[in-house]
Amino acid sequence: MEDWKTIANIPNLLTVLRVLALPFFIFALFQKEISFQIFAFILFALASITDLVDGYLARKWNQQTEFGKFLDPLADKFLVIGCFVTFLFIHEPIEVWMVVLIIARDMLITFLRYIAVRSGTSLRTTMMGKVKTAFQMGAILIILVIFMLISGKRRAMINDMYLLGRTAGLSTFEIACANAHGFADMISSEEEKESSEVFTSIASFVPYFGMLFTTIITVISGLRYIFTNYKLLSFSNLRRVFYDRIKS
Repeated sequence: MEDWKTIANIPNLLTVLRVLALPFFIFALFQKEISFQIFAFILFALASITDLVDGYLARKWNQQTEFGKFLDPLADKFLVIGCFVTFLFIHEPIEVWMVVLIIARDMLITFLRYIAVRSGTSLRTTMMGKVKTAFQMGAILIILVIFMLISGKRRAMINDMYLLGRTAGLSTFEIACANAHGFADMISSEEEKESSEVFTSIASFVPYFGMLFTTIITVISGLRYIFTNYKLLSFSNLRRVFYDRIKS
């Protein structure tokens, strides 16, 4: 077991700070003032940077620890899932099934990693995993930027628009498509447009489609992991990992 002197290094400290930053990030997102949205964006950007830096420093300074290997991917999951769950509560265009599928994919990969470790092998990664991460980070950054560009009052107006649309029997997809068409008509119009109206129109459909594409890529990534590591899920392997070990 690693002692505190081994664990207490700068790379691990950066990872811990990334976890501790999550409550402050969530609190800022729930506030209506744009200053808090800017703070949330900066905090997320710094957390993302530490995700790159901590691993690099750990390798460069030869300070890789089991604690760091365990906490680093966990901190990433906390940050990303924390973002999406918060978006779900504060922005109506984000749907429950999107966040559920994203969380389910992460739980699946965690389960596969556990099976791989118990089987004495390693989980085979795929390029889709990197693509998934790029889409998730991109979607989060786009939504955070949009929150910085529109006021809390306009965010509430967009939420009411979706709530009224659903009450009228429209799906979230139909509402987002209608808003996208409205934005296209606004841009093609020769009338003078205020920047706040343009940003509000963008915010009424871009977060939805950003999350939609991100969810699709995330699901494809999960299916790709299953296909690549299908032997881990074979009946004989699962029996050896669970039943035989328990019996012995």
